[in-house]
Amino acid sequence: MKIGILMGDDIGYEVVPEAVKVLSAAAKIAKCEVEWSNFPIGKEGHNLHGNTTPEVTVDGLKAMDGWIMGPIGHQAYPRNDPTWIMPPIRKIFDLFASIKPVRSYNNINSVHKKVDIVFVREVTEGMQSWDTTITSDSGEYRPNSEISIGSRVITRKGSNRVAREAFKIAQKRDRRKVTAAHKEAVYRLTCGMFAEECRKVALEFPDVEFEEIHIDTIAAHLVMKPQDFDVVVTTNQFGDILTDLGAGLVGGLGLAPGLCVGDTQAMSQATHGSAPDIAGQNIANPFAMIMSGKMLLEWFGRENSDPNFQKASELIDSAVEMVINDAKHTTIDIGGSSSTQIMGNAIYEMLEKNL
Repeated sequence: MKIGILMGDDIGYEVVPEAVKVLSAAAKIAKCEVEWSNFPIGKEGHNLHGNTTPEVTVDGLKAMDGWIMGPIGHQAYPRNDPTWIMPPIRKIFDLFASIKPVRSYNNINSVHKKVDIVFVREVTEGMQSWDTTITSDSGEYRPNSEISIGSRVITRKGSNRVAREAFKIAQKRDRRKVTAAHKEAVYRLTCGMFAEECRKVALEFPDVEFEEIHIDTIAAHLVMKPQDFDVVVTTNQFGDILTDLGAGLVGGLGLAPGLCVGDTQAMSQATHGSAPDIAGQNIANPFAMIMSGKMLLEWFGRENSDPNFQKASELIDSAVEMVINDAKHTTIDIGGSSSTQIMGNAIYEMLEKNL
C-alpha cells in the first residue's frame, strides 16, 4: 500500500507523526507492505511552492492508494488571495463519502455509554458543495439587498454511491444495520431522490437491515438513545451536523476520527481543526489522527480483500482501547495529564508487546 503523509498546519506536526508511528508498527506486526511518501500542504506548501495546494503534491497523490492529512489552519490564511485557500483535496480526487465513527469508552466521560455508530456523509454535492450549482461560484446568491438564496443539488449518482459505501461498511459490522436520514416529507425531490437511491441499494444487501428516519427525529433519538443506531447515511449538510452531534455524545472532537473515500483512493483526516492556540505545546490528543489512519488500513483491507490490513486495523483498535481504559497515558482533554508523544508512545508500545 502506498500512503502519503501531509502534515497540515499547527498541531498537525504533533499528531500526524504519532499516527504514522502507530500505523507503521501495526503494519509490521500484521505483515503489511506499506510505502510512505511525504508531500507539502497548507502553509508548508505555500512556503515551498507558493500555493497551499501545490501541483507537486497533487501529482504525487495520484500515485498513492491513500494518505494521512493533518488539520488545515485555513481560518488564519490571508483572504482574497487564490494561493491561500483551503486545499480542495476531496474535490480534486472525488472523495465522495466522509466516514466518521463515534464510539464511547468506559474510562472517558460522555453523555452515553455503549455507543458505536458510523456516520457516512455524502460530500460532493448538496448545500455545502458548489460544483453542481449554476447560479454562482459559491452556491449562494443575493438578487437584491433583501433576499439571499442558497441552492442544493442532489444527484442519483451521488446518492447511490454514498449509500453503497454505507452498506459495505455495515456488512462488516456485527449489527449490520443502515439508517438513512433525510427529510423526504418536506424536500420531496431532493431528499426524495436520496431516499430512492438508498432503497435501491438496500435491495442489493439483503443481509443488512435498513430503515429510514427524518433528520429532526434522528437528532432527538441520538441524544436520547444513540445505542439504537449502527451505520447512519445522509446528505452533506445533514451529515455535517449529525457527525459533530455524535462526537459530542462520546467526549468531543478529540475523539472524532474520519476517512474520506473515493472509488480507488481514501484520505485520513481527523474531524478536529488545527488548534493554533495549543500548537507547539505537545498536549494535542493524537487519538483522532491515529484512528483516522487505522480506518485507512481497514478500508484498504476491505477494498482489496487483504486480511493482513484488516488485522493491522484491529491491532490498533485494541492497543488504543487498552491505553484509553488505563487513563495513565491519556491527554488532558480526556481526563489524563500526558503529552501527545507520551500517549502515542503508549499505543506504540502496546503494539510492540504484540510483536
